[in-house]
Amino acid sequence: MDPVRVLVADDSLVMRRLLEASLTGWGYEPVPAADGRQAWEVLTGDDPPPIAILDWMMPGLSGLEVCRKLRERGSPPYVYVILLTARGMREDIVEGMNAGADDYVVKPFDKHELEVRLRAGRRIIDLQTELMLAQERLREQAMRDPLTGIWNRACILGMLERELERARREGAPLGVLLLDLDHFKQLNDTRGHQFGDQALRLFAQRIQGAVRSYDGFGRYGGEEFLVVAPHCGRTELLSQAERLRRAVQEQPFAVEGVEFSLTVSIGASHVDEENRGGQIELIRAADEALYEAKRTGRNRVVYSPVRVAQRVD
Repeated sequence: MDPVRVLVADDSLVMRRLLEASLTGWGYEPVPAADGRQAWEVLTGDDPPPIAILDWMMPGLSGLEVCRKLRERGSPPYVYVILLTARGMREDIVEGMNAGADDYVVKPFDKHELEVRLRAGRRIIDLQTELMLAQERLREQAMRDPLTGIWNRACILGMLERELERARREGAPLGVLLLDLDHFKQLNDTRGHQFGDQALRLFAQRIQGAVRSYDGFGRYGGEEFLVVAPHCGRTELLSQAERLRRAVQEQPFAVEGVEFSLTVSIGASHVDEENRGGQIELIRAADEALYEAKRTGRNRVVYSPVRVAQRVD
């Protein structure tokens, strides 16, 4: 595990060296700053140290001012601040804590006291890291389909809306593919729903491995899936759809040692500079194409253009 980095901000070179030596001996990685402005630059830069020891009195910006600005900024991650001060009066300590300091040490500092206070700060930072990881896991879970692990309906539709906005700004085409597994109800009825669920997982994995790295892929509902394909005009979109169709048909699937085949019907549509439509029109066109693919024999790709209703004044 990498050592925890600690900002050491003090305009006294002797004090900085003393603090750096102590921190290194305790297993921390000191990050020096010669004044308040330099400390502020470090704390607002990329990947700031999670703990900061700030001298109260420094040129440029005092430790108190740095602390206030840091709390007013308010953006994560949280930095645990220990004020280093010669002021030991109660009102001074209260002022420092009101400015947003988490702790303080009075000069000349006792090494054992500072080590204990750093240890408390590290516990807080560790708890924050665990909390942020838990929040990220929850956020990720909220965006994923629980069965297949790919993006859920809300997430893939949100991605489609963002890509539509970007396509409009850039004047670029954007395609969508609506995929529906053929005869999936029959598979569920003959093999059971658990078998069907596993088949859906395997299908999603295969498509996920076949789409481009920058395409969006999510579960639209039931056995329907949506692919969002940036920078795809009609020709490129149909080529990609055919590649996905073959990827499903040409290799069998296996669940619990039982091999079986799947096929997929795909409806395709796209927007470009000449034919602009919104999310509703684009998905409606892809859905119409999918219906036609099902009606005309399944296991095929059908394209349908977006039709935007004309306003009547």
